[in-house]
Amino acid sequence: MNNSDFDKNHIWHPYTSMTNPLPSYEVIKAKGCTLSLASGEQVIDGMSSWWAVIHGYNHPALNQALTEQTDKFAHVMFGGLTHQPAINLCQKLIELTPSSLSQVFLADSGSVAVEVAIKMSIQYWHAKGRANKSKLLTVRNGYHGDTFAAMSVCDPVNGMHQLFEQVLMKNHFAPAPSPAFGETWSDSHLDALEQYFVDYSDQIAAFIIEPIVQGAGGMRMYHPEFLSHCARLCKQHQVLLIADEIATGFGRTGRLFACQWADVEPDILCLGKAITGGYMSLAATLCSEDVAKTISQGEAGCFMHGPTFMGNPLACAVANASLDLLQQSDWQQQVSSIEQQFNTELMPLADHPRVADTRCLGAIGVVEAKQAVNMARIQQRFVELGVWIRPFGKLIYLMPPYVIDQAELSKLIKAIATVLNEDDCFLSE
Repeated sequence: MNNSDFDKNHIWHPYTSMTNPLPSYEVIKAKGCTLSLASGEQVIDGMSSWWAVIHGYNHPALNQALTEQTDKFAHVMFGGLTHQPAINLCQKLIELTPSSLSQVFLADSGSVAVEVAIKMSIQYWHAKGRANKSKLLTVRNGYHGDTFAAMSVCDPVNGMHQLFEQVLMKNHFAPAPSPAFGETWSDSHLDALEQYFVDYSDQIAAFIIEPIVQGAGGMRMYHPEFLSHCARLCKQHQVLLIADEIATGFGRTGRLFACQWADVEPDILCLGKAITGGYMSLAATLCSEDVAKTISQGEAGCFMHGPTFMGNPLACAVANASLDLLQQSDWQQQVSSIEQQFNTELMPLADHPRVADTRCLGAIGVVEAKQAVNMARIQQRFVELGVWIRPFGKLIYLMPPYVIDQAELSKLIKAIATVLNEDDCFLSE
């Protein structure tokens, strides 16, 4: 049995069927923004491997960090032990993030970082003698991960988790953020959200939101004033604010953190994806001193979470190298150049009869079609066109590495323009 057949018959891939699997393309090498496939094609990666590989593939500085740490030790338990890579990483994260955040919990993945944030918020209010504050408030069209607490704050209709409705935590969902980024602000956009705070604040431990850009729930970009007022409402009604910056953190929107668009400092911040430059799975949940001390002085006497691979030295070492690389690079100019090219080349696709909308912010470009894509066919066509783009639903989007050059980005955008003209790349309405 060849690799392709074995993979198809035995290996789960994200959101795929084992009875009708989508094709998977074997990668044999990756360098810069290019993936080399076993079938011979070389494709420009427009996804940063789900938004994480911001420096490109096979970067010598990140390779060196892994090699040097491997020569020392690859892993030790974090219970009762610590190490320099973790200490350095936590120092960096505290320096880079808002000043109110001073405690760091190192987690395994973005979804776990959200689980940790939710547990922190519930434990915080329990420690304050308000155990009734155990629900979450969020907005429609959000996505926060695939583990159970994270699923409970994903959009209940479009969040891919309706199947688990009977066993998930029951939380509160306000309307999706509006207006869109760049549109005119009106305080009337807050009316429904304010009512949720008024009606349910005695039950709500925290309000969780993806700042400025809602990712896998629809690639929606909303007005910074909405986020600013969310923070105000949280303070007014004694609700913790959780900012899920797993997708937006480390420069993706044009600011180091998307919260900075609204000058907001959350009580709890979730980071992941780009933290290691896409090399290893790692995430972090940061919180304020008030949150940390209140939890620690509660009934349990500690925060009740601790993954086996928490603070993995290899992951921390490469994360340190990635953050150094980011700070040493001209990432603001890189992201700004990507956005300018999106405005020039991608946004005009809004005039195509198959397109409902185009939008961009920083190094995020989105084409929303009027029909859902035919995933197997459109993926095949993108490979034939020399690009790697992974759409979902009606959304064809780009989140390229920051180091992408103008010609590579043009190739990605031209490939999208090409498939928009091909009926078999889309499902019938």
